[in-house]
Amino acid sequence: MPRNLVINAGNLRVLLESPVFLSALSSWFLAQLLKTLIILFRRRRPSVKDMALTVLWKTGGMPSSHSALVTSLAVSIGFSEGFSSNLFIVTLAFTLIVMRDSLGVRRSSGIQARVLNQLGRQIAPTSGIEFTPVKEVQGHTPLEVIVGGLLGLFIGIAFAVL
Repeated sequence: MPRNLVINAGNLRVLLESPVFLSALSSWFLAQLLKTLIILFRRRRPSVKDMALTVLWKTGGMPSSHSALVTSLAVSIGFSEGFSSNLFIVTLAFTLIVMRDSLGVRRSSGIQARVLNQLGRQIAPTSGIEFTPVKEVQGHTPLEVIVGGLLGLFIGIAFAVL
């Protein structure tokens, strides 16, 4: 195995001290935490399991953790490598693709899933076909993406200048 691929404590320490890594991880986690708190205040008594799954895994909802992560990544790379660097340009393009995808393809598939679930619920009782609903919330609204992007922007700047 090549020496630079070996995982050791020194490599892990460098990763955990990297402002780029920390800003991306922090923005994702904070977005997921905010999403969890919003759910907590909207529902009367969500289960502990639902709360844990939201913090660690749930997609969709306010704010977009995908948008927060990729925006923070681009901003922190811009500060560390320069805003005219090729790496910043690549991460900026990646950010735009992720944000566009969450608004377009993923949102459309969520809307289609909702319609399929409605149709399945209507025809299952009379057709004798077992119906299992599919996940509906797959994408984001424009506001969820904007808020996630702003969160990532502020966290990326904070890690770069503090």
